[in-house]
Amino acid sequence: MARSIDQQIAATQAKLARLKERQKASETRRKIIVGSVAISNALKDPEKARALAALLRRAVTREVDQKELVGLLEELDGVAAKAERP
Repeated sequence: MARSIDQQIAATQAKLARLKERQKASETRRKIIVGSVAISNALKDPEKARALAALLRRAVTREVDQKELVGLLEELDGVAAKAERP
């Protein structure tokens, strides 16, 4: 039996919704990977640690997000401070 136009539209909309969901999941995964690499490298290099900490302090403006980053910023500051010690 042939599907009605309404059924075809519904099927197409469902497919579009699934594709959008996959796209969002892919973007989220990419952000996690990039963030992980950036943090990992910054924790090994005082200059990168200083730069990442400064960027986060400038760019993260929501109080709830700032609270989430307190521990990481302390770690980055610690790594950056190692370069300043004689």
